[in-house]
Amino acid sequence: MNTPKASSYDPRTFKALTFHDAVARFGDGGDTPRAYLERCLETIAAREPVVKAFAATNVPAARAAADESSARWKSNRALSPIDGLPIGIKDLLETKDMPTEMGCEAYRGNFPKRDNAAVWALRQAGCVILAKTTTAELGGSHPPATTNPFDPARTAGGSSSGSAAAVAARMLPAAIGTQVGGSIIRPAAFCGNFALKPTQGGINRGERQATSMSTHGVHAGCIEDMWQVAIEIAARAGGDRGCQGLTGSMTPPPAQKPRRLMVLETEGWSRLDEPSKSAFTQVLDAIAREGVTLVTRQKSAEVEAMERAIANATAVASGITGWENRWATRNLVDQHPEGVSARAKTVLAKAEAMSPADYRALLLERELAQATYARIAHVADAAITLTCPGPAPLWAGDQPGQPLAPRPTGDAVFNYPSSMLFAPAVTMPLLAVGGMPVGVQLMGRPHEDERITGFARWLAGAVSPVVVG
Repeated sequence: MNTPKASSYDPRTFKALTFHDAVARFGDGGDTPRAYLERCLETIAAREPVVKAFAATNVPAARAAADESSARWKSNRALSPIDGLPIGIKDLLETKDMPTEMGCEAYRGNFPKRDNAAVWALRQAGCVILAKTTTAELGGSHPPATTNPFDPARTAGGSSSGSAAAVAARMLPAAIGTQVGGSIIRPAAFCGNFALKPTQGGINRGERQATSMSTHGVHAGCIEDMWQVAIEIAARAGGDRGCQGLTGSMTPPPAQKPRRLMVLETEGWSRLDEPSKSAFTQVLDAIAREGVTLVTRQKSAEVEAMERAIANATAVASGITGWENRWATRNLVDQHPEGVSARAKTVLAKAEAMSPADYRALLLERELAQATYARIAHVADAAITLTCPGPAPLWAGDQPGQPLAPRPTGDAVFNYPSSMLFAPAVTMPLLAVGGMPVGVQLMGRPHEDERITGFARWLAGAVSPVVVG
């Protein structure tokens, strides 16, 4: 049996699968959504046996939906600019025509036959719901079988593992992920995608309302598709209950050059490998040469205050989420003791050791960090940092008799700040380290998703990707 080989990733030459530039041919008959879908299915047939991005597919329904979309485009009745776009849905979100098993044995065979609010909105926009993408168990840290499209010996990240891998493998132009700590933008960074983690509550989570930091977001091969998918969902389903939801232009925002960017090291700086640090420094130097002022903790007491406010982001975000999930996880373990991983049970044990006072203290620390971020808004237009502390880690699975690996889907250390601050973040595939993708992220202020997307579009166009190692 031949072992699959790694393929060296270079962001300067890699051609992602995109959709927005195909639609011009739908109206004149030069292409159709059905033909586009069939090309995706060909790629899936070739790559899915190794990548393993999908928990389920519904090809007959997808073909029927693509045919309906083709007819609408032919008669100039398209429902939206993403009418006909084949898309994957993270297997935490309910879909009426495919099971929702949440990467967990306890949910094996779970088929509620309902659509999540965002899935409903995508259908209303004419999207072709092709697949459920794999997730780490219950959206946590226990990984699925999914591999990194650029090296099958490495993780694709998590918990939105399949969403990231399906886009990176050019099997789909876009996919929906979710994030509590780093589950959208970290796997996107490991796989070389663009991704948006919106302002907290920006996209209606439907039935997924259990935790205070969970968000829906979009993986895509380009910024244009990323924004279009997100705004089309929000225009139909709005945001979470009590939230105004994602707002902005119904077309991708134009590139906008920031005047000042705040460089955040975060607690991840000490965990960063030297090649990735060098590559990120080269990106910062290129941004400075474009005339953008970079503000660092060494130059600004306000940035230093921000760094201190998020210095404990991993513990704060993890603790809050663990507490909020503890009763649902406890009930699941009690009902299906063999259907939940040892890794999830370890997280549960930590949560059950917490008291209400511990939870209140974490909430207060989160509130103080958010207040600090609001107070220093005048310092810069946005913040910039890495999306991950180096390339995706090698992952060969848990070894019998050995302690569980603490972070098998990778370290979310650079992602917790945006989740903790309820802030929008966009990751861009601007780095390659040792032949693997590493992402750079921009973080904006809450409700400035459109603005941060414009900044990201400028950065992706104005700064050449850096390749090291």
